[in-house]
Amino acid sequence: MRFDWRTISGPALTAVTALTAFLVDRYLVAVPNPAPLFVCIVALAASVSGIASGLTSAGIAVVCSALFFLDHRAMPGYGVTDVSRMLMLAATAAGTALITGLLRQKWIDAFAADQEHNATAARLANALDQVDIGIVLLDSDTRAEFINRAFREYFALSDAQADSKPPFIALMYHGRDTGAWELPEDEMGAFIAERTEKMRAGDSTPINITLADGQVLRFSCTALPDGGRMLSYTPVTDLVRHTDDPDRADYFRSLRGSERAQAPPLHAAE
Repeated sequence: MRFDWRTISGPALTAVTALTAFLVDRYLVAVPNPAPLFVCIVALAASVSGIASGLTSAGIAVVCSALFFLDHRAMPGYGVTDVSRMLMLAATAAGTALITGLLRQKWIDAFAADQEHNATAARLANALDQVDIGIVLLDSDTRAEFINRAFREYFALSDAQADSKPPFIALMYHGRDTGAWELPEDEMGAFIAERTEKMRAGDSTPINITLADGQVLRFSCTALPDGGRMLSYTPVTDLVRHTDDPDRADYFRSLRGSERAQAPPLHAAE
């Protein structure tokens, strides 16, 4: 059986304090009413070990106070004032034990809920790191609260950069600076401005984004209830390739390679 020192610490401290007060009062100097000190000890006991320890300490405090007052008159016994003091001590000590114990339990429950929430968030983050869909969670100020592993790999984003909670516009400029997108230089500014504006507006219309290495990602923005955004980058390279117009095959190959070609007409030349 495990010994829990916290359970008995409050009652033991109350008893030691009462004994010390008796000895000092009898052999050294007169000691004033120790009731305020008892109430403090009861609060400490309830905060450390809960209501049961606090009430036990309160009971010991009332009994010790009764013994203390018994010897403070010329004739043994209690006066009306002594009885009133003991009743006030009993009510105050018991109330302190209950209130402090309830507050302690509420704090423990809140801490446990927070721990469970953090554990769930950690499991979810680990799960999102296993998928090939790039996920970015933005807060209401458009700063990235979470960036999963797939997005970091698609856009060559280091862990230090991702963990610094960059704003969305910084992620866009990072993609530009690293040459992540298959876009002409003169179209990059307009592309970034358009994506930023639509993200702020919560536009959920999906678009396909072609990366410089030939991969195609389907970008989608979802507005969240707290004003944030969830951005998803789903790889659809195979789907797009399977639906390419065969007559434009050379053009699509050039986009996925290192060279750029002029787009042929949408209809085949006769």
